Amino acid sequence: MLKKYLTVFFISMVPLLELRGGVPFAIGMGLPTLPSILVCALGNMLPVPIIYLFARKVLIWGSTKPYIGKPFTKILEKGERGGQKLMAKAGRGGLFVALMLFVGIPLPGTGAWTGTLAASFLGMGLKTTSAAVTLGVAIAGCIMATASTGLFAVLGF
Repeated sequence: MLKKYLTVFFISMVPLLELRGGVPFAIGMGLPTLPSILVCALGNMLPVPIIYLFARKVLIWGSTKPYIGKPFTKILEKGERGGQKLMAKAGRGGLFVALMLFVGIPLPGTGAWTGTLAASFLGMGLKTTSAAVTLGVAIAGCIMATASTGLFAVLGF
């Protein structure tokens, strides 16, 4: 049982999968829904302070290097675009809610990693970013659990 929880914890830490991949995987393995959401949320949130404090600096540094410059530049541009979209939609006052919803809607490229990177570009504080991303991850967890349990029920699992 612990091995299964560790598996979904680490799946939820992976940038492209995050909680959106961890919750369906956990439910597919037969783990209880609420503990699965909590474990996946913890795994998804663990990298947030590291991303906020270091990712932008590493991306700027790497964008000038020969072999890694192109992918680092692409990621840097994606973070800047995400930040600009959030700012355009929400303005400065509604940025918290916009970031929460951005992370909470489980679509590709809108998870905690991208949201945190975008928030770092916008100069949101770490505490504000962490709170908005945490609420967004909770929303995404509920949506994914509902969708996954419904999907597995329909498929007869």
